[in-house]
Amino acid sequence: MAGGMRRRGDFGTLAERAARSRPAQPPPEPAPLPIRHCWVVGPEGVLPALLLGWEQRAAGWWGRTVHPVREQDGRWAVVEEWLPADRLRPAP
Repeated sequence: MAGGMRRRGDFGTLAERAARSRPAQPPPEPAPLPIRHCWVVGPEGVLPALLLGWEQRAAGWWGRTVHPVREQDGRWAVVEEWLPADRLRPAP
């Protein structure tokens, strides 16, 4: 077309133009992680931990945890392990 004029179809349908003029929807919020703070009772005393999940076994409930342990040389390491529920305490 002469003079830079465009046809209506060059811009899309009315629905397409309306959709482009609306602000984008924000993404949905992610589901909260099932991770909880807890305390692990062990040889070093009561230590902070993260409880990652539960599993019921023949011997009762076990919690999957991440927590610090003191190594023989006195340094601290972080371990992930399943512990019986009687070694776990809820954090306030």
